[in-house]
Amino acid sequence: MIVPVRFASRPSPGSPHILGFFPVDQTNEQALELLQERLTHRFRNRELLERALTHPSLLQDHPELTESNQRLEFLGDAVLQFVLTQELFARFPDEREGQLSKRRSVLTRGSFLAGLARRIGIPAALRLGMSEETTGGREKAAALEDAFEALMGALYLDTDQATTRTIILSLFGDLGASMPSAEADSYSAHENPKGLLQERIQPQHGNGALHYEILAVTGEDHNRQYEVAVLLRGERLGTGTGSSKKTAETAAARMALAELDRRATPAS
Repeated sequence: MIVPVRFASRPSPGSPHILGFFPVDQTNEQALELLQERLTHRFRNRELLERALTHPSLLQDHPELTESNQRLEFLGDAVLQFVLTQELFARFPDEREGQLSKRRSVLTRGSFLAGLARRIGIPAALRLGMSEETTGGREKAAALEDAFEALMGALYLDTDQATTRTIILSLFGDLGASMPSAEADSYSAHENPKGLLQERIQPQHGNGALHYEILAVTGEDHNRQYEVAVLLRGERLGTGTGSSKKTAETAAARMALAELDRRATPAS
């Protein structure tokens, strides 16, 4: 059973946790200890660890807090992409770019990252606002995916590239075995519209033809909405909205696939 995190009302003068972050209680302290143990790394900068686990909803309840895990999530996403791309490139020397992109897409899929987050104990260590806590936020795949990426970003800042790479690859394990063959061979538009769109565009237009562009970002930090367009050499194929840039891009890719299907259907 996961016990909700309880926060002190305000950090006392001289508290070791600064920059607007509350000290954690004994329950959360145990969760953080277990998380670091499973990560095989003890953070030198404790504030990075706590920030990586701070959901945006907590800022809604405590406006005196300075930052959630969103910036670290942005960094961690890039770190994961780089480490996995480099490893897949070396591990599968005979595969073409499209095949490698498929593998990376599966390994960075939200549901897969959420599973890794559960494995290392992120749910118990999350710092949530009351509204998110009461609606089951600790088990929401999107929150776990975001926290896992943020944790990888925090790890990168707390260590170095080589250490980060070693830990990430140990978490993912054998990259071939991590990806069930059935999942690797099945890329429906529902599961991976961005990957499928890339597959359809690449043979005729090349790898760099698609571009995702943020059109608008609205809402408060805890309730952001993104609007994204996907363009093919400057031509807009589709738009999408979502609570994160990733989900908006996925929705835009899905619309673009529908548009390509429409164009490919002969007029009656």
